[in-house]
Parts: sequence; C-alpha cells; structure tokens
Amino acid sequence: MTQDAENGMPTENSTQKMVANEVLKHGNSEVVAKAYTFHDLAHATENFNPDLLIGKGGFGRVYKGHLGDKNQVVAVKQLDMIKVQGNREFLAEVLTIGRVHHPNLVNLIGYCVNGHQRLLVYEYMANGSLEEHLFDLDEKKTPLDWHTRMKIAKGVAKGLEYLHNMADPPIIYRDLKSLNVLLDGDMNPKLSDYGPIKIRQKEGEDHISTRVMETYGYSSPEYATTGELTTKSNVYSFGVVFLELISGRRVVDNKRPTEEQNLIIWAKPLLKEHAKIPMVADPLLKGNYPLKCLHQAVAIASMCLQEEASTRPYISDVVVALEYLATAQDDQEPSNVDE
Repeated sequence: MTQDAENGMPTENSTQKMVANEVLKHGNSEVVAKAYTFHDLAHATENFNPDLLIGKGGFGRVYKGHLGDKNQVVAVKQLDMIKVQGNREFLAEVLTIGRVHHPNLVNLIGYCVNGHQRLLVYEYMANGSLEEHLFDLDEKKTPLDWHTRMKIAKGVAKGLEYLHNMADPPIIYRDLKSLNVLLDGDMNPKLSDYGPIKIRQKEGEDHISTRVMETYGYSSPEYATTGELTTKSNVYSFGVVFLELISGRRVVDNKRPTEEQNLIIWAKPLLKEHAKIPMVADPLLKGNYPLKCLHQAVAIASMCLQEEASTRPYISDVVVALEYLATAQDDQEPSNVDE
C-alpha cells in the first residue's frame, strides 16, 4: 500500500504522520485516538474478511477486528472512498469525535489514512444495534423488558444532551435512528456516527442549513421541507426512537396494513385517548409494565413529536423526565392489560 517515494507520491507513513501531526496540533491532549497503518487494520480484520462484516451504511462498511497492541476487540469502519473528499474532511471527523467523550457515545480509538483509504477504529459494541433487539426477533432473542427500554431511552437522551450542551463546539446529530443506537455487553446504549456535523456558531444560531443524510421516518417535518437540521430536529428523531422502544414497531413498516405502516400517523390518535394508550405498547411486553409509567412515556414521546419545533422540549428536559422513568417503574404495580 506504500507508494514509491521516487514517483513523488506520499508514502503511507508520510501521510499518516501528516494527519497525526495535524490532529496533535489542533486537538492537543483531548484527542486520544491513535494513528494506525493500513497494514495494522488489515491484519486486525483478517484482510477485511467478509465474514467479519458487522455493518454497512451510507458512509462505508464496518468490520469486527482485534488490535494486538491493545488486545482489544474493535469495530473498523472503512469509509466509502467515493464519498471521502480528502484529508481535510477526514481530519475534521477525527478532530470532532476524537475529543468527544461520554458514556453514551461510541468511543473513537484510532484512525488510518492511506492513499484514498480512510478508516476509523471504534470500540466494539457486543450487542449490536437497538434495531436488532426491537424488530423481527428470532427465537434466540429475548424481547427487551420495560426497564431495559427505559434505560436505553435515558442513555440515548443523555448522549444527545452531551452533544448539544457540553461538547465544544456543540454537535447536532445528523442521523439519529435505532440502527445507530449501539448496545454494549450490559445493554448500555451509545450513539454512533455522531460527527462531524457541528452547530453553526454565528449570531447564536443552532442549526445547519445544508442538507445532510437523515433517514426517512426519523426526520422532523421542518427538516423534510427545508433541509434545516436543528437541536429540536434531534429531539423529534429521539421521539421517534422512543416510540419505537415503547411500541416495538418500526417507524416505517410496509409489511403492516396501509393504515399502520407509518408509526407516527398510526400512534398519534391513540396517544390522545387515555383508554387507548395501552394499544401502543409492544405486545411482546405481555403487559409487564407499570401503566402509569407507560402513560408518562407516551406523553414524553408526544411532546418530542410536536409538529412545531418551538413547542418541543429541550433534550435536557427530556433527560430529567426519563431519569424518573428509568428508575421508578420498579416500585410501581405492573399493568393488568389483557392480551
């Protein structure tokens, strides 16, 4: 993979050093990600063995790997070369996510630049994505219980809260969906793919007006019409994920009857009628949830899913509400909903 120095092309090592120096110069001690060679990561993934492929998305492929220097299982993300514009864009990604650290964000361990190749190394999340634990479960997977669902919701909200209010500069999450919520060995949620879209710092604005990738069904009404992504857009997307957690339904499911294919359209009328709220709960819960907490959960989801962005709560307020739901239900009486 190394170019011959005689032809004037940079070698892998020289490119790596350039990027590493830029990271160190701009990131100071905050950026702890390590520079790896392409050979290191090819070895870690058995030459990007298809059997080790654990994810595939709009930005590239993700492989399970093993880093010998750290004796650590990792996820190696090989970015799509067509969508990589050069060292500056990649450097922005490394600088952004390399200085962001929170228990509910997937940690960046390292990176690699080699010719047109761009790779990122993340901590490995043993339980995969939230999507895998909510939809189309096989017999080997136990449905998530109510407590775990509320714990996951709280963790997702806390990850967003950190990005919006504590990251420097603040970050707007570009594609919040259940597929991008990853779960560690203890089912703690962590947000993935959260860089490098940042909040504009001009005149107090907290939005991005250029279109970025968002998944249909999870995007807010204003994003769908204007392409403007804001912190309140993130709150809407959170509301969608939270409603998926409560209901066990995909936000868009073409296998269901026409009137039930869009989760938001189907659920909104039910959420307005007190007696019908139990109809929204995932049947796989078999009524094992505190009815009072179910009502509170759907109330939070409804607030997040308001059509007007200005009427949605801030994510910090959502975190406060979920702190109660993630702990209080153990002390409540379970529902007696008939199956």
